[in-house]
Amino acid sequence: MATTTKKIGDTKHWLRTAATLMEALPYLRRFSGKTFVIKYGGHAMGDEKLAEAFANDIVLIKQVGINPVIVHGGGPQIGDMLERLKIKSSFVDGLRVTDQDTMGVVEMVLSGQINKQIVSSINAAGGRAIGLSGKDGRLIEAGKLRRAQRNPDSNIEKVPDLGFVGEPTRINPDILSVFAKSDMIPVIAPIGVGADGETYNINADTVAGAVAQAIGAAKLVMLTDVKGVVGANGELISRIGAEQARALLADGAVTGGMIPKLETCLAAVDSSIEAAHILDGRVPHVLLLEIFTKHGTGTMIEADGAASS
Repeated sequence: MATTTKKIGDTKHWLRTAATLMEALPYLRRFSGKTFVIKYGGHAMGDEKLAEAFANDIVLIKQVGINPVIVHGGGPQIGDMLERLKIKSSFVDGLRVTDQDTMGVVEMVLSGQINKQIVSSINAAGGRAIGLSGKDGRLIEAGKLRRAQRNPDSNIEKVPDLGFVGEPTRINPDILSVFAKSDMIPVIAPIGVGADGETYNINADTVAGAVAQAIGAAKLVMLTDVKGVVGANGELISRIGAEQARALLADGAVTGGMIPKLETCLAAVDSSIEAAHILDGRVPHVLLLEIFTKHGTGTMIEADGAASS
């Protein structure tokens, strides 16, 4: 009879694996049957290995009984395609001014190229993903975004015309409830439809927040290119209440693209969503680390007095 030997290093590795599984167990129990809305974008979407890890994480999450709903962005890919087609574009307060020609490219890239890449990656990892645009079944009804700008010299406000940039006016939750009862994983491109059939380009963070609120998700998870929310001292804040988060915004401690992300998370927890998470999508398997471990890896925003984890 052959003799099997075990190396001490292998045994330690297996013990660590067992300990990790035991740490995850209470979270598996708690979140089974719940819905998580995950905003996917940034560097994680453009890196092949990170994209593969994300797809595997989504399949695992679905397999353990959590219902993931993915909303994706695609700003860099849109910019690349516009440049290739020699279509000029400009930005106002971080939003791409979207005329008719630009809107055609935005829809082609988001609803076509990017959406199908994500769907294919999840399917290749063993899941059953289906791509959706906000126009499908009028999933995302939208209106024209009108955002006032104040001239610091004259103190006069004006509303710039952003073209076909929109904001959600209604999310149809019935469409997504069908997927929650099946083994399908919806992947949503942030394209909206207007009252008269117009097509609107909508910020993916905004769509993710609106979808999470409309379907009563347990969590809103946003993948970014930063490690999370940092305080004035530059240290990562792993857990923060709504009041403290608003104070950071008011004090100017949070700047740039983190401002709308944090505002979206606050709106989510204000609407009774258990918690919102801002994670560094550049970290492999960051979703699993945040959801299934005690300490997590990014920033969790929750309502004041909440005891979620």
